[in-house]
Amino acid sequence: MGRTGNSIVKTDVAELIMVLNAALSEEWLSGYQYWVGARVAKGAMRNIAESELKKHAAEEFSHAEKLADRIIQLGGIPVLNPQEWFKHSSCKYYPPENPCIKEILKQNLLSETCAIKRYQQIADMTYGKDHVTFRMAEQILEDELEHEDDIEAWLEDMKTPVCK
Repeated sequence: MGRTGNSIVKTDVAELIMVLNAALSEEWLSGYQYWVGARVAKGAMRNIAESELKKHAAEEFSHAEKLADRIIQLGGIPVLNPQEWFKHSSCKYYPPENPCIKEILKQNLLSETCAIKRYQQIADMTYGKDHVTFRMAEQILEDELEHEDDIEAWLEDMKTPVCK
């Protein structure tokens, strides 16, 4: 980022880059969790949920791209090695060892809860101090809240008996 861009950021840039790298790592893990879950899922509503899980995966990977770009703009280096994702991430990766779509959705809901907390942290950290990062966090937070709503709705639908 240029001198003027750096001069208007009113927060500890090294700390911000560290938090953004944590979010980047979490997005890659979450995106893969959605992606692989969509492919191995079994059970009722699998066909409906599969396309949405793939869409969520693509959105998580898009978030990762935005985070990497912002880290570079701030003069940092995105996490370079996938093995480091687990070290940086506060969110857990849940492998879909039980392919039941209901279990996969519950795991993804846990990941979304963690992501919501992460983007609220970034928004709080940058509010009034780094408008660009704040807007990015706000936009990603909106996506994560939508993902949470989608998953909760699917889980609720699974409780509803089939109408006759």
